[in-house]
This record gives sequence, structure tokens and C-alpha cells, in this order.
Amino acid sequence: MSTKGIRVNQEQDERATRTATDWRLSTAEAEGVDPRGVRELIDALDEHPDIEPHALIVVRHGAVVASAAWAPYALDRPQLVYSVSKSFTSTAAAFAIDEGLLDLDTPVVDCFPEYADSIAPQSRPMLVRHLLSMATGHLADMVVAFDDVEHPVRAFLAAAPERHPGSVFTYNQLATYTLATIIQRRSEQRLSDYLRPRLFDPLGIPPLGWQQQPAGVDLGFSGLFAPPEAIAKLGLLYLNNGVWRGERLLPEWWVGQASSVHIDNATPGDPNAEHDDWAQGYGFQFWRSRHGFRGDGAFGQFCLVLPEQEAVVAITAQTMDMQAELNLVWEHLLPAFGDAPLAPQDGGGEALHGLARTLSFPAGLDSPSEWSDDIAGAYTVVESDAAQVAYPTLDRVGLTHAGDGWSLTLTEHSAAPGGASRLWRVGADEWAVTEGAASGSPEVAVAVQGGGGTTAEGDRSLRIDVAFIDTPHRLMLHLDPDHRTVTPEWFTRPLDFGGVDGLGAVPAGVLRSRR
Repeated sequence: MSTKGIRVNQEQDERATRTATDWRLSTAEAEGVDPRGVRELIDALDEHPDIEPHALIVVRHGAVVASAAWAPYALDRPQLVYSVSKSFTSTAAAFAIDEGLLDLDTPVVDCFPEYADSIAPQSRPMLVRHLLSMATGHLADMVVAFDDVEHPVRAFLAAAPERHPGSVFTYNQLATYTLATIIQRRSEQRLSDYLRPRLFDPLGIPPLGWQQQPAGVDLGFSGLFAPPEAIAKLGLLYLNNGVWRGERLLPEWWVGQASSVHIDNATPGDPNAEHDDWAQGYGFQFWRSRHGFRGDGAFGQFCLVLPEQEAVVAITAQTMDMQAELNLVWEHLLPAFGDAPLAPQDGGGEALHGLARTLSFPAGLDSPSEWSDDIAGAYTVVESDAAQVAYPTLDRVGLTHAGDGWSLTLTEHSAAPGGASRLWRVGADEWAVTEGAASGSPEVAVAVQGGGGTTAEGDRSLRIDVAFIDTPHRLMLHLDPDHRTVTPEWFTRPLDFGGVDGLGAVPAGVLRSRR
């Protein structure tokens, strides 16, 4: 089915405002899933010291059989999904090819005639299929091309690949960015606008925001803010070979191509390759896995498509050990998939829908409700290399106490006199959520919680965590009330971090460069 000529109309606008919960629900037992395996996975994610889970959705036979969210995150809240964005860009390429806007063998250089004088001869054989399969011939990620802020594709094509395009795999952000730019040029729409009537609206996904560089050009390789439900629905569309509720959205041949190995990505001679989910081959902006195929994003964002199990698993999280996260899925959930319906079990059925958990915070600390007023005031960032590397733009933080509790002020270096400051409530025994509109910066939403204690040496210490809930990231502030210093520490440091402004969701339709 060609989707050429589709435009957003009033009916589609209304449909797009619905939440993404309008799909079939079932029980794990009815779909042949042992609920014990689901709960074991949830517990394992929760208990792993290096994994902070945010949301989980399990789909079997086209129905949601289990879901969980760890407060302050939610199943329907958009979050930066990093390179899961690539799989959405791949899907945009499928529509563009189906509509005749380009094809797999379109030469990349033909899409940028204005750069003809600066293109390296070695870049001229590069085709769209090489962009899709991360086989541009470069031996290093060409993200350095973004130093040319307004013309990164020009810098990319001017950098001669060391190998012939199609001969070697290198995970390359500029490959996806260039693909995204071609689609946007040929369609005369941003990716997010192009995908809305073709993908988002039919799947019941609300309009999504995307980071841009420069303003008006969606990144493609990262920067999409999508709720876990949208990730699960994309996976289900691919599991169903491009069909959604009886309507074909993607060509079947595309799904087969996107999920197949186009280039080997294993390190030669690696004895552990069979256990490495990043060494099973690469498709069209999808990774092959030891089980099925997937889209994945930095710090633990996953869209797992498992054809053998007729299942999809969507996970958002925060971790530096993504292999450990996948291992937990393979260990606990895969054995739970059976062939026949099961009898209802304790802890199964409807009890697996909308499970509510809460992000952990160190136990045994005094609640902010017990803090004394003498800790109020300004705290200076510790002058150490570690502190500056952790948060180079942070100037100071402050604590204030009012009748209804404590508040945290975070001040960054800024061109404006006095710097840029934000005021957030500090939760006492729970996360205090401050949405963007109330935070002094409409784009930044946070959840804050604090606690205090006394060290073995008798010194007082405070810890305040700031979860930037539009992203996977959490900032931990270690305050020394006696010396009025603060040491920042990230659970995971955001990529391309330049300050708090970059940690807020881009609203759908907004044109704003990430730099």
C-alpha cells in the first residue's frame, strides 16, 4: 500500500490526541505466559545494582499482558529514547521508498548537489542502503561532523571513508542523520511531521517531539521523545510484518530487510561473540539479537521484537550495562513463553497490568522534614576535576526552607548576569515532581528527593537526587552543610551534555536546535 499524498486532517488530529492505551489487553496466562517469569524479571530489574528501571511493557499475540512503571516515570510519558530513534527513522525510510521518494540504491551524493565541490571521491559510491546498514566505509563514528553546526552532512561527505562503502560496519551517527536529512528534503517535512499520518496516528501515538540540528532538521539518529507505549507499538508493527489491525502500513519486504543481517558487526576472533547481543549482525537501523531483533538506545532503552515467541518487550531504564539488562530478559522472561494458555495463577491476570513501583532512594537517611534550618543557604561546587567533569556548567546550589518544606535552587553558568537558576521542591520520603511550566524553564521537568545523615566521623551530609524525567538521567548532589560545598555525580551522564536546558523534552512541533 502506498501512502503517498497523505496529509494530517482534523480527524487525524483528534485521533492523535488519544493516549496510546487503546490496544488489546489480555492476561499473561491466556496468552501462554507464565506470570512468575514476568515478576521475576521485574524483581531482577529492580534489584540489580547497576540498572534503574523506568518502565516495562510485555506484548504477546498482539495483546499487552504485563506493564510496570517506576515512579516518577510513567508508561505514557515521553522520554528521550536515544538511538531507538534510529528505528523510527528506518520506518520513515520505508514509507519514503514505498512512495517513490528514494530507493535503496539512490546515491547519497545525488541528494546534496550543493556540496558537489567538497565531496570526497571515496564518498561517491555511498548509497542509501549503506546509510541504513551502518556501512558507509568509515572506521570511526563521524559525529565530529557536527562541528560544522549548520552543514554536518557536508562535513560528513567531505570526510573520505577508509574502506569502500558496504564493506565494513561502523556504528555511525552521521549515517542515520544523513538518511534522515534526505527523507526530510525529499518529503519537504520534518521526520516527526512526515511520520505522524503514516505511523503515529494509525498506531494511536500522540504527536512526538524530536531534537533538531540545525533547527528544523530532526536528528534522526537520536533525540526522539517517545513514551514506552510508542516503543512497544513500533515493535508490534514489525512483529506483524508491517500490518496494524488488519491494515498494511509497511511493505512486508521492508520488514524482512530491516530485520535481516546486512553486515557483520562481530569483532574477528572474539571468543565471546556468541554471548554478545551487539555482535549478531546489523539490519536497517535495527540490531540482530541472540533472540529476535531490536531497536536500542543508550542507557538501557529497548524495543525487543521476538518472532519465535510472538512477543514484543519495551523497556526504558538507566544503566551503563545494557548487556546485563538484556541478559535478565533472556534469563527470566524467555522461559516464561509457552505454547498453550495457562490456568490463572496468583500474582497473574489483571494484577500484572499497571504495576506501580518507585525508584529507590538510599534508605536510613533523615527525611527533609527533620532537617534543621541552619543547613539553608548557598553551596559551592567542590573545586575538583571530578566535580567539573561531572557537571562543568554547574555554579552553585542553594537550599531554602519555607512552611511547606524544602526547595533546591540550581544555578548554572550563563551569559545572563547572575547565571540561570531553577527552583525545585525537594520531596520528603517521596519524589516531588515539578513539571516544566512551574520550574522557571518550560522545557525541563524534574522529580526531586532528599535525605540526610551523619558520617562515621560525625560530619553532617545531605543527598539530593534530581531525576530529569524527560530523559533517563538522574543527578545526585552530595552536600556538606558544615563546609557549604556540593559534589555533583551522575548515575549516567547525559550524552552531549551542555546544561539543564538540554534535559527537557522538545514539545511536538517545536523548532529548536539542540545546540
